[in-house]
Formats: sequence, C-alpha cells, structure tokens
Amino acid sequence: MNESTEKQTVILGVTGGIAVYKAADLCSKLAKKYNVLVVMTPNARKLISERIFFTLSGNPVLTDLFATPEWKPAHIAWAQQAKLLVVAPCTANFIGKYTHGIADEALSTTALAFRGKVLLAPAMNTGMLESPAYCDNVEILKKRGVFFIGPESGHLACGDNGKGRMSEPETILQAIDKLMMNC
Repeated sequence: MNESTEKQTVILGVTGGIAVYKAADLCSKLAKKYNVLVVMTPNARKLISERIFFTLSGNPVLTDLFATPEWKPAHIAWAQQAKLLVVAPCTANFIGKYTHGIADEALSTTALAFRGKVLLAPAMNTGMLESPAYCDNVEILKKRGVFFIGPESGHLACGDNGKGRMSEPETILQAIDKLMMNC
C-alpha cells in the first residue's frame, strides 16, 4: 500500500494572494504527516506553478474541473476522501464565493461539495479585511462552523503595515493537527 493512502487526507486550497509562497511551505510540512491534495485557483496559478505543489505533495494538482479523465470528477472524489479542507492563503474573493455558494472554478466547486471541517487562513490588505462585505461574510461562515486562523499584523506586500498577513505555516499546521485529532 502507498504511504500516502495510509495517511489521513487534507485538501489544501491555494488562492491568488501574494502569501502563496507560504502555501508551498505549508504543503511541504503537511505532506510529512498527511496525504495532501492541492486545488489551485486560476489566480494562484498566475503567482506560483502547480508543479511546485505536485512535487511537494506527491499528488496531482487540481486546477481544471474538466481535465479529469475518471468517471467521478476529482472535485467530488477529493471532497469525499478528505477529512479537512484548508485554504491558505484565503482571499476575500474566495470567502465571498464560498459564503454565497458561487462555484465557478475548481476550488470553489470542491469547497461546496466538501462536508468536513474547513479552516481558512485569510491574507489580504487591511482595507479589504475591514470592509463591511468581508466582515459580514466571515460572520456568516463562522455561524456555519468554519474555522479561521489569522490574519496577523505586520508589513503587507502592498507596503502598508496592519492586519492582513497570513499566519505562518507552522501556526497553521498546529491548528490543522488540532482539527484532525477530532475528525
């Protein structure tokens, strides 16, 4: 039996935030403990190659809903196999889609099909983070039982200082381990 099939499965959703470089580190750390299935948004692919996540996870990376040759679409099969869905970095765009049931690419579709625990690690500019629309979406998701980690305060990629930095991969991994103990 393949070692990855013996491990519990975690889906790592990767969105198009500049903190995507931290997602590669998180994927590497996750793969030491879990079977990691990576789903990338089109915007994430503009910032980082799917080949990196394929290499780090040891699994194919889902980027296109219509590229699956199997009879059961990957987003459904993966959603049924995994115990936890983690989105890191998690953009305001993804949170808006997930809150309102918009499924127009691989990650949002996988998330809507997923029935396990969900952990979101937001990363965005402070202005976006504090917008009424974003805050309302977060409250809705928290009421639905979605878990959040971060964001942290510090220097942001846009040059601002404030809240919006994605939590560090080690911090996210600790939250994942806690959630996985109860899956």
